[in-house]
Amino acid sequence: MAAELTLVIPTFNESANLRELIRRVDSALDGVGWEMIVVDDNSPDGTSALAKDIAQADPRVRCLRRVNRRGLAGACIEGMLASSAPVVAVMDADLQHDERILPQMLEKVRAGADLVVGSRHVEGGSAEGGFSARRAAISDLATRMAKKALRADFSDLMSGFFMLRREIVEDCAPDLVPSGFKILADIVASAKEPLKIEEVGYMFRERIAGESKFDLKVGLDFLGLLLNKVSGGRIPVRFIFFALVGLSGVAIHLMTVNAALAVPGVSFMLAQSIAVVVAMTTNFYINNAITYRDAKLKGFWPQLRGLLYFYVVCGFGAVANVGVAAWLYNIDHVVWVSALAGVVMGSVWNFTLSSLFVWRKD
Repeated sequence: MAAELTLVIPTFNESANLRELIRRVDSALDGVGWEMIVVDDNSPDGTSALAKDIAQADPRVRCLRRVNRRGLAGACIEGMLASSAPVVAVMDADLQHDERILPQMLEKVRAGADLVVGSRHVEGGSAEGGFSARRAAISDLATRMAKKALRADFSDLMSGFFMLRREIVEDCAPDLVPSGFKILADIVASAKEPLKIEEVGYMFRERIAGESKFDLKVGLDFLGLLLNKVSGGRIPVRFIFFALVGLSGVAIHLMTVNAALAVPGVSFMLAQSIAVVVAMTTNFYINNAITYRDAKLKGFWPQLRGLLYFYVVCGFGAVANVGVAAWLYNIDHVVWVSALAGVVMGSVWNFTLSSLFVWRKD
């Protein structure tokens, strides 16, 4: 039977759940031609090896093992684009998504829906069993922000459980952001035409094995995605993070100057010099952890080399900042315009050279 539906399962350390997930999906989709693509980000627990072992006995299961690439959104995009079935679905491997609603979701696609979302916020749905109060509050806030920013008119924009026609993904794939976490919001925002969207309620379950991937970085990813989409895709998500880290560096710089001046005998010049080094150093480590975490420098020597490169890049960025600001000021003598232009030029310079030389992907 040819596959009508491809289930894309992004995984990282989900070996304890994979066999049970396949068993449940097989039971739920009885009579439906389906296949499963497990997209694994090189899990150290052997998830990809297990998926390949299962595939030896069940040809409906395939595995894409990604090396030196991380991120749920990118895994989902690659998995969906690897499908030849007319319908694709995304769900987690942690057993929190209720596979029993898959037939109902598929019927809605067959009946003409472009996208069907497994929702915790419509009749029959709930997140009480699988969400902590803190995570639920963050999810609700993110949903409200996303609905306003993306003008999306359905209840669970933060859902990671959805089904859609593959041709929609094919059309909008070049505009999707692979570094994000909530791929559903990105698809809705990037679709070439307004989508006919329906929802099916389900009970979000408690995780049985493994650990949640939800953390502060996920929240920052989502904020970056929203800003990227609001700007029409003109501002890259990575640059947004880089700029935000730069702003935090200003605060660190000012605090360091004041702290240094509180030490007897320290001149302003020395305090300013110390603050510059401290701010650049903290910016480097924050960028390494968040902005460039898919190309993260690990180990003492790689980080030291990257830090030294970052100092050089930021030094040239300072020259570009001052040069552009001075040039504009000589033309129009408007201080704030000249200063802002210098900051923008310095930021773009630092971001570009950092991407090319500090966190370059070999």
